[in-house]
Amino acid sequence: MSRIGKKPVALPKGVTASVEGQTVKVKGPKGELSVTLVPQVAVALGDDGITVTPRKEMEQSAQMWGLSRTQVNNLVIGVTTGFTQNLEIQGVGYRAAVQGKVLNLQLGFSHDVPYAIPDGISIVTEKPTMISVSGMDKQLVGQVAAEIRSWRPPEPYKGKGVRYEGEYVRRKEGKKK
Repeated sequence: MSRIGKKPVALPKGVTASVEGQTVKVKGPKGELSVTLVPQVAVALGDDGITVTPRKEMEQSAQMWGLSRTQVNNLVIGVTTGFTQNLEIQGVGYRAAVQGKVLNLQLGFSHDVPYAIPDGISIVTEKPTMISVSGMDKQLVGQVAAEIRSWRPPEPYKGKGVRYEGEYVRRKEGKKK
C-alpha cells in the first residue's frame, strides 16, 4: 500500500485543475501544465483536491499509484512556485555566462561549449561559477541540469567539473612515489 498515494493533492488558491480521462491539466499563476497518467490508476477531481486510486484488477496498479500522485503534485507545485536546480562549477578557468538564449560554458576544452536554453527554462548565472536552472516542469529542469553537468562531470582526483549544489564527490588518492 502506498502511503503517499493515499493523500489527495490539495489545490491552493488561484490553481484550477481539470481531469479528462487519464489526462490531468493544472492551471496556475505561472502557467499551465498537463500529464497523462498510466491506465493502472484512476484519477478523480473532488472537493479536497485530486485523488489517485489504484485499479485493483491490474498487477502494477500498486506500483504506479504513488508515482502518479507525485506527478500530479509536481504539476501543482510547478504552476505555483516552480522548480530550481543549482549547479556549481569548480576548476581553474571554468566558468559560465548566459548570452541571450545561449549558455556559454568554458570547461577546459579548446573551445567554448554553447548550450541552447530550451523554452520554459530560465538559466541565471549569479557568479561565473554558479548556474541556476529554473522552470515549471520538474522533469525538464532536471534534464537540462543533467545535460549541463554531462559536459564535464566532477572527476575524483581534483574534484574539477560541474556538480549539483551540495553533491558529494568521493575523492581518490593520487599516485604515490
